Amino acid sequence: MTSSNDARSTAATPYQPTGSLQGRTILMSGGSRGIGLAIADRAARDGANIVLLAKTGEPHATLAGTVHSAARQIEAAGGQALAIVGDVRRDEDVAGAVAAAVERFGGIDVVLNNASAIDLSTTDNVDMKRYDLMQDINVRGTFLLSKLALPALRKSDNAHILTLSPPLNLDPKWAGRHLAYTMAKYGMSLTTLGLAEELKADGIRVNSLWPCTLIDTAAIRNMPGGEDIVQAARGPQIMADAAHAILTGSNLAGSPLAGSSQAAGSGPGGAPSGNFYTDEQVLAAAGVTDFRPYSLGAAEEQLVPDIFL
Repeated sequence: MTSSNDARSTAATPYQPTGSLQGRTILMSGGSRGIGLAIADRAARDGANIVLLAKTGEPHATLAGTVHSAARQIEAAGGQALAIVGDVRRDEDVAGAVAAAVERFGGIDVVLNNASAIDLSTTDNVDMKRYDLMQDINVRGTFLLSKLALPALRKSDNAHILTLSPPLNLDPKWAGRHLAYTMAKYGMSLTTLGLAEELKADGIRVNSLWPCTLIDTAAIRNMPGGEDIVQAARGPQIMADAAHAILTGSNLAGSPLAGSSQAAGSGPGGAPSGNFYTDEQVLAAAGVTDFRPYSLGAAEEQLVPDIFL
């Protein structure tokens, strides 16, 4: 399972990109910490512009990082940052973030739907406030941010919507284990499926990305036994590299359409839009053959698989 918390080391990884995000503007929900911040930091090293819309304006009691500390990290890595304290559930906050991104950087090239809430309770046990929270952040927030950014994305010559959500795996066990959370995450994935089809003619690529294994985050570490659990996880840098590969077309290096806006919706051959990628799949296509550097030390066969796969 993923949760957007606590970015870790940016040490050298096996991924060798064939493209760059220099000068491109990314509007991200969340990103104060964790996977989102790791993705932002990787883009910043290319010289990208990152707009973060996140609630954490003040330090959290148990989770390190705020939208302001994330912005400082992005700028230290070589990018430009715009920190916006706001809630992806509020229409006016999302509209304001889109307008601010366009005003500051002249447009938007990438929407990255990173914000997500998680509760793995069964139907009997889930609190309906938690159910509503997951629906509002995961499904509505993803839909809203994507929707309001569309006019700006249509003006980009290389537009992309990337959502951190799983493949639509209809094996009943995933609905049976944690129905409320499954519905919320699959709602995000349905947004990918629908927008990829709807936006074919606009040249806007729409994809989802999901990790094959547990990812080390502060949220996991704060769980009972979490410090032991994450020893069988990978660091968030694997998701950062995979997102970078998707957004630059490095995973499509063998395709004649790679890096071209005409590639959007081109079908299974080139297939740069409408995909439910895993991190391993993307990085293998980008030339990575050894994933061991991404782990925290556990052997590959001992890593904890993520859910929905």
